[in-house]
Amino acid sequence: MIPYLHTKGGDNLLFKSWTPLSRDAIAGASVVLFFLAILERLVNGVRGRLEGYWASNALRRYEEHVVEDDNTSCSKLESPSLPNGSKLILAPRRRIMQPFILAHDLPRGIIYMFQATITYTLMLGVMSFHAGYFVSIIVGLGVGEVIFGRWALATHH
Repeated sequence: MIPYLHTKGGDNLLFKSWTPLSRDAIAGASVVLFFLAILERLVNGVRGRLEGYWASNALRRYEEHVVEDDNTSCSKLESPSLPNGSKLILAPRRRIMQPFILAHDLPRGIIYMFQATITYTLMLGVMSFHAGYFVSIIVGLGVGEVIFGRWALATHH
């Protein structure tokens, strides 16, 4: 392995059996890495969409629970008075962290494991120090972000 950016073939790419030697083999490996980088951004976008859905679902469940509690015990609370006679305004408590919901957290973990596998695979491609692989991965990540980046920012309504 050559420890600097180069364009020569012969580096192992992920597996000992995957050693592109010719220009065509290097181009093929670069195309695979390009699409793998786009796939990573797709998985990130899907994960972002699911996070929004899960958060709104958890909030809806929490608010339903709080409304039930308000109808039973919280409505009996009165605002305490301060020494000067003014009343405190009690704000409803808000949950800062989503509760554990297996139907949300198990898929979250599985999707993240898949995304991490892709990310580390791309990292190994960059660590080969092949300039073609490096450029393919960077361009693929950029193209994937252009296509799927909005997905991660969108919230579920």
